[in-house]
Formats: sequence, C-alpha cells, structure tokens
Amino acid sequence: MARAMFEYTKTILKKVSFNSDLFCKELQKALTRLLPHEVNELTIWLQSFIQNKPELHVCMKLIRA
Repeated sequence: MARAMFEYTKTILKKVSFNSDLFCKELQKALTRLLPHEVNELTIWLQSFIQNKPELHVCMKLIRA
C-alpha cells in the first residue's frame, strides 16, 4: 500500500509540473504522507525529474527544510 502512495505522488507531481506553485504544494503534501525512506527515494527521483525544469528548483528547498 505504501508503495502505491509513492507511485501516486510521482504521477501527481508529473501532472502539476507545469505550475511551480502547484508543484510545491503537492510536494509539501507528499512529504507529510510518505515514509522517511520514500522521501529519500523521492528526493533522488526529483533531482532527475527537475534537472531540465529550472522553474521547479525552488521547490527543492522544501525537502532540505
């Protein structure tokens, strides 16, 4: 079940990546719902996903906070 939440989170983040405000909001929700090891996995995925999307780099501050 927890794995399903992780995959769902990635799907949502992909869908809202057109808007940095929505992306940050969804990322913040995900960080409260995911397990710690899933947050680590999500961080790795995000670094790859936003590599060519500089407008989303600001959202990475949420993970480091």
